[in-house]
Amino acid sequence: MRRRIWGTATVLALLTGIAPVASAGATTGHGPRPLPLERLFDNRAVSDDARPADADFDGSGGSLSARDLTAAGWTPGRTLAVDGSRLSWPRTAPGDDDNVRADGQSVRVRGRGDALAFLVAGTGGGATGTGTVRYRDGSRGTYRLTAPDWRTGPPATKAVALPHINTPGGQLAQQARLYVVTVPLVRGREVASVDLPRDPGAADLHVFALSVRARTKGWTGTWSASTAGYTTVGPWTDRTVRLVVHTSTGGPRVRIRLDNTFAAAPVRIGGATVAVQGAGAEAASEPRRLTFRGSAGTEIPAGAQAFSDPLAFDVPADANLLVSFHLPGPVTTAPVHSQAIQRSYVSTPGDHAAESSATAYTSTITNWPLLTGVDVSGGPGSVVLLGDSITDGVKSTQDANHRWPNVLATRLLNQSEVPRYGVLNQGISANRVVADRYSGDGVSTDTGGVSALHRLDRDVLAQTSARTVVVFEGVNDVRWGASADQVIAGLREIADRAHARGLRAVAATIAPCEGESLCTVAADAERRAVNAYLRDNSDYDAVLDFDAVLRDPARPARILPAYDSGDHLHPGDAGLAALAKSVDLRLLAR
Repeated sequence: MRRRIWGTATVLALLTGIAPVASAGATTGHGPRPLPLERLFDNRAVSDDARPADADFDGSGGSLSARDLTAAGWTPGRTLAVDGSRLSWPRTAPGDDDNVRADGQSVRVRGRGDALAFLVAGTGGGATGTGTVRYRDGSRGTYRLTAPDWRTGPPATKAVALPHINTPGGQLAQQARLYVVTVPLVRGREVASVDLPRDPGAADLHVFALSVRARTKGWTGTWSASTAGYTTVGPWTDRTVRLVVHTSTGGPRVRIRLDNTFAAAPVRIGGATVAVQGAGAEAASEPRRLTFRGSAGTEIPAGAQAFSDPLAFDVPADANLLVSFHLPGPVTTAPVHSQAIQRSYVSTPGDHAAESSATAYTSTITNWPLLTGVDVSGGPGSVVLLGDSITDGVKSTQDANHRWPNVLATRLLNQSEVPRYGVLNQGISANRVVADRYSGDGVSTDTGGVSALHRLDRDVLAQTSARTVVVFEGVNDVRWGASADQVIAGLREIADRAHARGLRAVAATIAPCEGESLCTVAADAERRAVNAYLRDNSDYDAVLDFDAVLRDPARPARILPAYDSGDHLHPGDAGLAALAKSVDLRLLAR
C-alpha cells in the first residue's frame, strides 16, 4: 500500500492550470475592503440583438446574445447548478455591466466547502492568473485559475455554448462558450474573501459569478451514471420515462439528480416519482412523488443540473428502484448514459409517473437519459469508480447487475471491517484517459464520452460525499495509439487533482486483451509500460492489480479463457466478479 501524507496547511499544486497552487499561512497586511462581485462589474458582455453596440465583451465589439442566453435558460438572476456548484447569472439588463475583468479585486465570498467555483470566460485567448483566498481564521492560500477563451476554448469542458456572437456589424453564426471552473480550498476552513487573479497576461479573464462549492453533508451516493453523449432520443412528447437503477447502499430518505449536460436548450420535467421495482415496469408499491424546490416539476437550463428535494422513503440496499419522470414538451435530444445494461421503459402519452401499474409503459430503452444520480440520507460517503466499458459492465448479463461495481457494493454491505460505502459507477464504454471520444458539443453519434481528465470534476470531484476514487482506465488509449507516457501523465494528473480535493486515490492496472483486433503487440507494450508505472508509483495511495487477476498465466497478454466474454477485451460475469472479489476493501478506506 502506498500512502501520501497531505498537510492541512497546504493544498497540492495541480497540473492542469485550472486548479490552484494553494498554500496556507498567516495573512500579512490588509488589502482593499472586499465587495460583492456585482459591485465590481466593469465590463459589458451581453447585448440585445437589436443593439449589439451596447456591449463590448472582447475589446473588438463582440458580445453574447441576450436572446441566446434566454433560449438556453440562462436568464438574469437565475441560479444555475453546475457540477455541484450553485452560481447566479448576473441580474442585469443587456448592455449593462455584467462581469469583472480580473485584476486583483477583492470579492466578498463566504462559506466552507471543497472548492471555489468560478463562472468565467477569457477574451483574447485563454487567460490564466494567480489569486488569493483569505480565510476567516486569518490564513490565506493562493490559487491558479484559467478561463478558456469564449470563442476557441475546448467544448468538452464548457458549461454552455451559445450559437451566435453579436457584433456592431451584424450577428455571426459562431459559438460563444462559458465555463465553470473550480479550484480547491483548504479543508475545514471558512472562506472570508477572494482576491481575483492579477495580470492574466495579454488576454482578459472575465468573471461573471463566484461561489463556494459546499461539501455534501448528510448524504451518500447510492447510484450514479456518467453522461456519455448528447444523442437523439424518442422523439418524446408528453411521455413518461421510467428508469430502472440498482442501489448500492440504503437509507431512510432519497433524492435524485438530473443533468442537462452538453445540451443546447432547457428541458422541462413535469413531475417525478420513485418506487421499488416489482416486475418490469411495475412498482412494488405506490410510487412516491418527488418535488424540486417545493414544486412538482422543474426546468433544467442547458448545461445545468437539478436535485430533487429530500423525500422520506426507505431505500433498500442492493435493490432495483424505478425513477420515473414526465416530459411534457417535445424532447428529441438528451444527455444519455448509453450502456445501461438494463431495460428501462417509456410510456404512452400522459403523466404516468405515479402509477404502480406497468400498463402504460409499452416501449423499452437500454440507456439512461437525464438521470445521473440517486442519493440516500446518512451513510459514510461513497467510493467512485472512474472507468471505461469494463467498469460500465459491457458484456455482463443484461438486467442482472453483474457489473464488477455491483459485486463490490455487495461485498461492502456484507462486512464490518471498513465503512459500508456507497458505490458510484462512473464507467463509460469506449472512454479514454487523455482523448475525447465525444467532443462535448452538438448532437453525438459517439457515446464514448469526453476524456477522464475532462470529466473528472463532474463525474468524480462533484459526486455526492465522494471519499475515494478508483481509476481503471487506459486500455482504450493504448488500443487507439496513445503512448504509455501520455497515459501515465494523465493518470498522474487525476491523482493530483483528487488529492487536492481531499480524496483517496486508488489505481487499477490495465487488463490484457490479446486477440482483440486493436490489441496489437505494440499496444500491449504500451499497456505493460503503464502497468509497470502503476505497480511502482508514489502518486496513488494504493494499486489494485486487475491485470494479474484476469490474465492467463500461460499467455499473460490475454484474458484467462474462463474470464473472457468471448471478444478478448471484456470480461464476462465470472471475470467481473473476480475483479470485485480481488479488491482488498481496506485499500478503499481513507
